[in-house]
Amino acid sequence: MVKNKWRIKRYYVFIAITVITLILPWITVDGNHFFLLSFDKLKLHLAFIEFDMQELYLMPFLLMFMFLGIFGMTVLGGRVFCGWICPQTIFRVIYRDLIETKILGLRSRIKNKQKEPDMSKAENKVKKVIAILLWIALSLLASSNFLWFFVPPEDFFNYLLDFNNHWTLFGTVGVMTLFLVYDIVFLKEDYCIYVCPYSRVQSVLYDEHTIMALYDIHRGGNIYDKNKQKQFTSQKDIQVQEPHAECTACESCVTVCPTHIDIRKGLQLECINCLECVDACTTVMGKLGKPSLVTWSSDFEIIEQKGKTQYFRAKVLAYIVLLIGIMIALAFMSSTKENMLLNINKETRFYSTKLLPNGKVRVDNAYEFLLQNTQKEKMKFYFEVIAPKGMEGKITIAKPSKAFTAVPNIKKKKIVVLRTTEILVKDDRKDTIIPITIRAYALGHEKEIVVFRKSIFVFPKTEILKAAK
Repeated sequence: MVKNKWRIKRYYVFIAITVITLILPWITVDGNHFFLLSFDKLKLHLAFIEFDMQELYLMPFLLMFMFLGIFGMTVLGGRVFCGWICPQTIFRVIYRDLIETKILGLRSRIKNKQKEPDMSKAENKVKKVIAILLWIALSLLASSNFLWFFVPPEDFFNYLLDFNNHWTLFGTVGVMTLFLVYDIVFLKEDYCIYVCPYSRVQSVLYDEHTIMALYDIHRGGNIYDKNKQKQFTSQKDIQVQEPHAECTACESCVTVCPTHIDIRKGLQLECINCLECVDACTTVMGKLGKPSLVTWSSDFEIIEQKGKTQYFRAKVLAYIVLLIGIMIALAFMSSTKENMLLNINKETRFYSTKLLPNGKVRVDNAYEFLLQNTQKEKMKFYFEVIAPKGMEGKITIAKPSKAFTAVPNIKKKKIVVLRTTEILVKDDRKDTIIPITIRAYALGHEKEIVVFRKSIFVFPKTEILKAAK
């Protein structure tokens, strides 16, 4: 048998997640991050593409992808997220197994997580203080790392040097650090059991094919006599009830459990699928030349013994289809990102009229254009009107008469007047609403920067035109 195979695999996963999380905020492409939600600069960076806050329609898709991913993971593998990916679990392993056990020797063995250190010894008190100090330093790093996804590292350290203007950042780092120290050193796995809402949700998502850490009662025997409300604590007691039981009652699966449960009692809310109990039983039973009594499998296969676990069942396939659909939607929506932001609001006054010396009546419609240059360089923007068929060229831009300049990331308000001196429509009863399209564009750049916006041009009824004359 391979000793501690699941524990070692978890360590590899923890190391990979830690390295990726620490390095990712530092990687930029053309100044853009893989993920950055900057409330300071009102920007969202996603997959090295920068979006303005007005384009936050992507965030619901990201949240749906995250939650559906976790729910789908739960349907398939139980609380595998808790045992293998959750920061709470990773931090507890770093503090308990690495700092307290491996580095300081405060705990005697990784395999016994229920035996607390003897704090009556002076040397253990010193080790505990050192362990807490080491964890405070790591908590500062973890808190900063989390904030790097909201305040990029290139700004984060500059802000720390300017306390007067960025005291909120100091306070956030401090509060997060204190919380992590309290959570990991004092609250421990009680957070998973009593605080985390996911533990209450996960049981609803389970079905008979969900894989989890399970004790094989058919081989090991039932260690709990429900009729007498008694738990058997020795191999002899178990075998009196079930002569063919293989469980040795060594309780290695119990002492190694970080949430302090007995896996032999069946599915329990506190189990986080860390599979430490599987490793423990594999080691013990391996010495006897037998397979582990605790395995990572499904209730359908181990307890009910109805056949093999069905991994790709309808429910799992539905989650996969939904996740792929969200990824496609994200890719499509991010690829259609506009290179400039433009909002057009028509002024409350529909139009104004003026009689010209040549006898024609000029009709003006005024609009408020709110434009933002989302590029990294200063640009000149131009507007043109696309009128319906038969009216081409009859509605023009009267104001501004020339292009105007917009600097990056600054919203610029502009009053734009559209004008016509032609008789577009003859209607004696009512004003006519004419649908138009505004084309805004910038010239002289490597890629074409252009957006289209729908709007209306209101043309007065015949009576108003006659009155103007």
